[in-house]
Formats: sequence, C-alpha cells, structure tokens
Amino acid sequence: MQIFVGLGNPGSKYAKNRHNIGFMALDGLANAHSFAPWKQKFQAQISEGLLGREKILLVKPQTFMNLSGQAVGEAARFYKATAQDVTVFHDELDLAPGRLKVKQGGGHAGHNGLRSMHAHIGEAYRRVRMGIGHPGHKDLVARYVLHDFAKVDETWLEDLLHGLCDGAADLAAGDAGRFMNAVALRTSPPRPSTGKRAPADKQSKQKPTGQEHPNAKGGQRQSQTNTDHKDRILNDPSQADTGSTEIGQKNRSALERIMDKFK
Repeated sequence: MQIFVGLGNPGSKYAKNRHNIGFMALDGLANAHSFAPWKQKFQAQISEGLLGREKILLVKPQTFMNLSGQAVGEAARFYKATAQDVTVFHDELDLAPGRLKVKQGGGHAGHNGLRSMHAHIGEAYRRVRMGIGHPGHKDLVARYVLHDFAKVDETWLEDLLHGLCDGAADLAAGDAGRFMNAVALRTSPPRPSTGKRAPADKQSKQKPTGQEHPNAKGGQRQSQTNTDHKDRILNDPSQADTGSTEIGQKNRSALERIMDKFK
C-alpha cells in the first residue's frame, strides 16, 4: 500500500487557495482513476483505489496545514507503511507557476505542512512539488498562499492537474521521469517542427493581405503588420481585493469551473 498525501486546509473558505493545490491534485486523481468515495478516518479524508497495478491510499489531512503529519502518521502506522511509501503533493513557492518537480527526501524549506510531516514520519518521503510562484517578498507569502488562484492562473492550473492524472500510474510505479514527462506534455506541449514560435523580440513575417498600394507596380501589394502589446497582469495579493464585485465574481466562478472538473 502506497500513501499519496495532498496538503491543504479543510473547509470551503480555503478550497481554492494556492496553499490547497495538494488537495486539488488528489481530488483530480480520485476522479480520473475512479477511486472509492471519500470517507473520514485518521483525522483525514481518505479514498482507496488503483494506479496501474499499485494499490493507493489517498489522504487529505483535516487537521489544518501545520498539523498535517498527525493524520499521515496515523495512516502510516495503521498500514505499516514507511516514509518511503509516502508521496506528498504540495505547493512550492520556489518554482514558477505550472512547473513541477519530484524529490525524494530532504529538508522542509520552511513549509509548515512538510515540517509537520518531518516530525511524524521523518524526512525520507517523496514530494511532488507543484510551483505556484513567489509574491516577491517574504512578508507577502502568508497572504499569497492563502489567497485564491487568480484568473490568469486558470489555464496552467488545469493543464497541471490533468497532467498529474495522466502520469499518476508511472509515479506509483516509481518512474518519476515518465510522470514528469506526462505533466510536461500538458503544460508545455511540443511544437510542430515547421511551426516554431518566433523570438519575443522579433516580429514574424506575414503574407501580404492589404489592398494594392496606389504606387505599386506589377501587381505588388503592401501589407502592414500590427502588433498589439498587452501588459502582463502581476499577481499582487495586496491589490487582490480592490477589483470590482463583478470582476471578482467572474474570477471566482471560472476557478470553480476548473475545480468542478476534478471533484
């Protein structure tokens, strides 16, 4: 029996927070791979199922993030599982949004959920680190991780969660490389060999499409390439509550639609 743990905080108030991406990952796995209905045990929500030929117990601790290790420790002792049998899915500030890495063992890097895991089962467990980006200053971290994903995050978040489901059987079989490749195919799909994207600082050439220029000779035509520049929307938590009520409702509803796909 392997134990897959998703880190997060219980309750609807936190359901769409960046800090709860671990819960989102397990909800997606349970839905995509037809796991048993969730039930309450070990101070957690648990669900059993198969990934490939591997029997998996999904665990979403309901003790709040800082005490996650309590629930996982109970489950591990019940199933006589070691730390090497445990895989933890969690948010990672030090990875860009949508990036993913798998790591075996190591420190907790200040993550309170991992700190609790260390205290109850040791540090040898496997981690699936899911990038959410960094707000830019340590004083903004708490507000940032406890804030809902922004509208600009919707596409990469959905791709990442689908990729996790695609490669889950490989992860369970111990092939982290194939698992990460499956995720990458969703988050960074290969480009056609004849359709390479031009560098951002160079304008691509377009076929002539405009009307004939009054001074053109021999049927020559002139076209003009217009380039629109859009400012990137920075994910600034200090301004998260300053938008209009209507915009906030649209953002929330869009994220809810993503979450519904993984319930």
